[in-house]
Amino acid sequence: MTPTLDPCEPAPLVVLTTGGTIDKTYFDSLSQYQIGESVVQRLLEIARVSYPFRIVEALRKDSLDLTPDDREILRAQVAGLKETRVVITHGTDTMTETARMVSSVRDKTIVFTGALSPARFTESDATFNLGMAFATAQVAAPGVYITMNGRVFRADEVRKDRDAGRFVPHGA
Repeated sequence: MTPTLDPCEPAPLVVLTTGGTIDKTYFDSLSQYQIGESVVQRLLEIARVSYPFRIVEALRKDSLDLTPDDREILRAQVAGLKETRVVITHGTDTMTETARMVSSVRDKTIVFTGALSPARFTESDATFNLGMAFATAQVAAPGVYITMNGRVFRADEVRKDRDAGRFVPHGA
């Protein structure tokens, strides 16, 4: 017998982690940042998130190291998910590029987010950005979005302004 979903229970959401600054760790002995184990589970536990979700580690890379093959693997993975609401944690440098690749996936709400400083830092934007992405994935219509800096952008209408250290609409 196939279990039925309780109509009062929300459809689960999946969080795909890819690495990026949100998951970086600083090793004093190496004097450089490296992608560590994802902190997403811990951030959602601290926030006491009760919405049903699961986490899938898709990649563990800096976004500058992602290849076209990595992006295609991620696109295929998103397309193959049974869930229709997806949050993707991603490095900010090439987030818009990956979002363009994933935009071919239809009938899903896909929200990219990341951090400009590692989540392990006390003054990181990671927790806020993840919360925004989690909320956006629950309420937004199908499409691809980026949540950064307290804003929700359609993925095809945003760019990273490296000098300002934030995401802005195209043309801004």
